[in-house]
Amino acid sequence: MKGHRQLYWRKTRRLTFGLLAFWLCLTFGTTWFARDINQTVILGFPLGFYMAAQGSLVLFLLIIWWYNRQMSKIDREFGLEDD
Repeated sequence: MKGHRQLYWRKTRRLTFGLLAFWLCLTFGTTWFARDINQTVILGFPLGFYMAAQGSLVLFLLIIWWYNRQMSKIDREFGLEDD
């Protein structure tokens, strides 16, 4: 039983830290490369504007959605799902 619990938490931590690293790269990557990103213009506005105004928010929501989906799979795998 102890090994079963450790495997569950290992998978949970791996998912959490992986998505946290993705979030970190996304957040700081767009600001670090802002000058390069702003070279791309969409409808007269630089891409950095879209990333700041809407793009990053949509990607953050996708990270939350992915986390929820993957945690549901992990919970089902270990018999911890809510009915």
